[in-house]
Order: sequence, then C-alpha cells, then structure tokens
Amino acid sequence: MEAKRNIFRGVNSIKFYSRFTSDEDCYRYLAEIKWPDNQFTCKRCGHTVYCKGKKPYSRRCTRCKHDESPTAGTMFDRLKFPLLLAFHIAFKISTKKKGMSSLELAEEYEMRQKTCWEFKWKIQQAMKSFGNYPLTGTVHVDEFYIGGEEEDLYGRNPKSKKKLVVVALELLEDTNESDVGRAYAQVIDNASAASFRPFFERYISKQAHVVTDEWNGYKPLADDFDIEQRKSENGKSFPQMHIHIMNVKGWLRGIHHHCTKKRLQGYLDEYHFRYNRRNNKDTIFDVLMRRMVNYSPIRLNTKD
Repeated sequence: MEAKRNIFRGVNSIKFYSRFTSDEDCYRYLAEIKWPDNQFTCKRCGHTVYCKGKKPYSRRCTRCKHDESPTAGTMFDRLKFPLLLAFHIAFKISTKKKGMSSLELAEEYEMRQKTCWEFKWKIQQAMKSFGNYPLTGTVHVDEFYIGGEEEDLYGRNPKSKKKLVVVALELLEDTNESDVGRAYAQVIDNASAASFRPFFERYISKQAHVVTDEWNGYKPLADDFDIEQRKSENGKSFPQMHIHIMNVKGWLRGIHHHCTKKRLQGYLDEYHFRYNRRNNKDTIFDVLMRRMVNYSPIRLNTKD
C-alpha cells in the first residue's frame, strides 16, 4: 500500500540530491509507484509471476518473457537524457515557488533548451487537474486577458487577439472572504455562456455560491448554478481575485515571457498545481511522480 512506500517528502534540495544520486535510485522510486506491494501483471499475457529483468528494477514475465522497465508506459518512456536529470527537473518545477523556465533548466543542467521545453510540457500535462474535487462554498469567477495592449480595443472585445482566460477562486468559509482556498483557470475562446459552461461543470460544485461581475455571459448559467452578480467597481468588489490574476500575469511575464495560445493552458495548469498545494508541499514531488507514472506516454508535436 501507499504507506509502505519510502516516498520523498519536503522541498529541501540537499535532501533531494542525497536521496537521488543515480539513475538506479530513480528506477527504484518509479518501480515502487508502478508496482505497489510488488504486485505485477504482465501487459502482454496477464501473468502475475516475474523475475528480474535486464534494466535496474525492471521485471520479466516468467511465462512470455516480456521485459518491462519502470519507465515503460509512463511519461518517462523513451527519455532523451538520463532519468536522474528528469527527476531533478521535475523536482525544481514542482517545488520552487515560481518553477523554472526551459531556458533556466537548460542553463542549469547543460541541456538543449528544446529538450527541456519538451519535457517541461510533459510535466505540465501531468499537472492538469482531474476535476475530481470541484470548488465549494463561495466561489468568485472572472476572466482576464493575456497579451499586450491593443489600440482602440477595450474590455471583452471579440476582435481582440489576446488570449482569454476564465478563473475561479474558492473563498474559505468563516473568514469574511479574506482567505482563499483552491483555484483553477482555463483558456476560452470568448466570454460567452457556451465557453463558460464546460469550465463551470468541471471545476465548480453545483452546491457552490458563485459570485461574478454583471457580464451577461454568466446569466444563462444561473439555471444550473447558484450565481450572484455584483458590480465590479474596477475590481474592488473582488480584491482576492484581482490579486490572484495579477500574480498569474506577473509569473507569466517574469518567468516565461511569452507562450502561444495552444501552450498557455499548460502554464496555467502548472501554476495552479503548485498554488493548490502551497500548504501541502511536503508531498508535492511525490504527487507529480505518481501522476507521471500513471499517465500514458506523450508524444509532442513540435510543429505546434
């Protein structure tokens, strides 16, 4: 069971470097995640008895002789660089408050920037929320744009070429709406009810009290959600939301400088993966490792 695993806890770099000193250390960690309690089922024939395989901590089926590595069928499959470096990159991105850009990673680990960018993109996919725990209580919702100033275009203008994002912020109970819980954000095409609905249904509980500004796009959702609309007062009615949006924008500008609309969702998922675990950083690296093991391998289309 999970309690029997010797999981890595904390965000201390020295402790991490002492724990993971070789590829073999990393293979061992992945094997414990992939085959909990030493349970094994051959993916080729379904047999459950194994012996030692060729690579460190790999397992060979005693019936069909299929040899499976701890990285096979995971996001670490077919890595172009040592597994130890992959662990170090994942640790930096998950535990550092602002993460690291692919350029910073390339400089620190003496790798190609493109290679770091591709692996960071895989990590971002693992950081995406499953949507299993929708926001509850009081939830504030708003949208914001990512991009520079556009002449003669203001507000929710459909002609804007900037990237539009909807964000939901959970306000903790009995705190006079001063403290915040979790948050989620999603890139959308426009500020219409049709664009808002999938986000609401995935990330917000039907029992939540949702507070928005007076934009008409939210009104059709009132049939399914408890929605209260307030005057924005230039953001003064939603101070926590205003701070959250400014922090997201500042992080994107300061760390990543620029990202395409197609890749923006990955950066939003990365930001909120860390944000939603800011009070549980002790296990944040292990959570990421488990996700990367249990996800299917991802092949990146570098033409995007």
